[in-house]
Amino acid sequence: MVLYYGAKLKNSGETLDPETFKEKWKQDSGVVIDVRTKSEHKGERLDITDHNYDITDSEFSEQIEQLDKSKTYYLYCRTGSRSGRAARMMEQNGFEHVYNIGGLQKLLNAGFNKQSGN
Repeated sequence: MVLYYGAKLKNSGETLDPETFKEKWKQDSGVVIDVRTKSEHKGERLDITDHNYDITDSEFSEQIEQLDKSKTYYLYCRTGSRSGRAARMMEQNGFEHVYNIGGLQKLLNAGFNKQSGN
């Protein structure tokens, strides 16, 4: 069973570097989700962010279940770790087009615009 689980994770939650994300975004803008905490999100975020669904919140599973599984989703957090975990969770729940776009600072350094405060 452990081998199956590991094999399943190997093929899920594709990670896009910022440059690849820029190109993909031009073709399919999709939905951008910040999976950090609400306090992190209030401080600084990408200006293209559509939702803030905190992966550490007990409501995360319920929030993603409300989403259209046929759309494309791009997830980010502070370093890319939580967004990778969230992408795997979404794929395990039937989402087919989910991408981990990594950490906020890397995205900002690549030229994406930020939004501050709330």
